[in-house]
Amino acid sequence: MSNSDSGSSSKARKTPLYEGVFFDLDGTLADTAPDLVAAANLLRIKRNLDPLPYEVLRPRASTGARGLIFGAFGYDKDHPEFEELRLEFLANYEKDICVHTKLFDGVSDILDDLETHSITWGIVTNKSERLTHPLLNLMNLAKRSQAIIGGDTTPFAKPHPAPILKAAEICSVNPLNCIYVGDDLRDIEAGKAAGMKTVAAAYGYCGCDEHFSEWGADHIIHHPSELSALLLAN
Repeated sequence: MSNSDSGSSSKARKTPLYEGVFFDLDGTLADTAPDLVAAANLLRIKRNLDPLPYEVLRPRASTGARGLIFGAFGYDKDHPEFEELRLEFLANYEKDICVHTKLFDGVSDILDDLETHSITWGIVTNKSERLTHPLLNLMNLAKRSQAIIGGDTTPFAKPHPAPILKAAEICSVNPLNCIYVGDDLRDIEAGKAAGMKTVAAAYGYCGCDEHFSEWGADHIIHHPSELSALLLAN
């Protein structure tokens, strides 16, 4: 038997441990921070302020406009300039939404494995549908993902479980036999509330005050490739 035959036989012997796997987008599937940070720094440049270092704003990438505006200016949503900055930020980002964005190393292999073993997978993000669908089209993921749920698809966003439960409903899978992967505390809270096993993506942005080890996730991974052992049994 050739080496290639041996490899395919080994792959065929793996047993799926879950019906479905659902992913957060920013900081979990895709490294979107370079384009999000650029959109935030454009706000500062327009106001004759120096751009902030990428490392300063990166941890806030999972919290979207709200988090990045706070990081760039220290303004929360009650500040009188917040809404103007939010709209300008979204326009900046929408214009250059996929310049430097890419899948994290190892994610492509995981998605291939899921599809090879007929495990349903989908995306549940708090990013608005207006931004989510164009981005996923540009990344060639839109037709592969079996459910795409944005932050405005249901009446609630994460940490409410409704978006994750909607994804499971679309995919006709039992949430109790699924897993949710995310890089923010609200991802873990939403996944647990939906009855799914949860995985904290420690390689992501993890920008909240609590350390990912304190989120209560069922598993913590430091690289996307570590998902394989959680999803497939030899």
